Amino acid sequence: MATYSLANERLRALEDIEREIGAILQNAGTVILELSKEKSNERLLDRQAAAFTASVQHVEAELSAQIRYLTQVATGQPHEGSSYSSRKDCQMALKRVDYARLKLSDVARTCEQMLEN
Repeated sequence: MATYSLANERLRALEDIEREIGAILQNAGTVILELSKEKSNERLLDRQAAAFTASVQHVEAELSAQIRYLTQVATGQPHEGSSYSSRKDCQMALKRVDYARLKLSDVARTCEQMLEN
C-alpha cells in the first residue's frame, strides 16, 4: 500500500510541475504581449520576469529531483518503496531455471537416442 501512495505522490509532484510550466508559459506570453505595446509597463515586466525566473528555477529543481529518483530506481540501487530490483532478480532466476530445464531435456533426449542405437 505504501508503494501506491509513493507513486501517487510522485504523480502529484509531476502534475504540479506541469501546472508550473503552464504558469511559466503564461508569464512569457504576458511579457511578450507587454513588449509588443508601444508603451510597456516596466513594473509589470519586472514582476513577470521575476516570476518567470523563479518558476523556471523551481521546475528545474523539481525535475532534477524526479530524475534523481528515477535514476536510483532504474539502476537497482536499494531504495525504500521500490521492489523493482527484487522482481527483476526473481524474473531472471526463473528464466535461468527455464533455460536449465530446456538444456536438461535436450541432454535426456540425446541420451535416449544413444541408448536406442
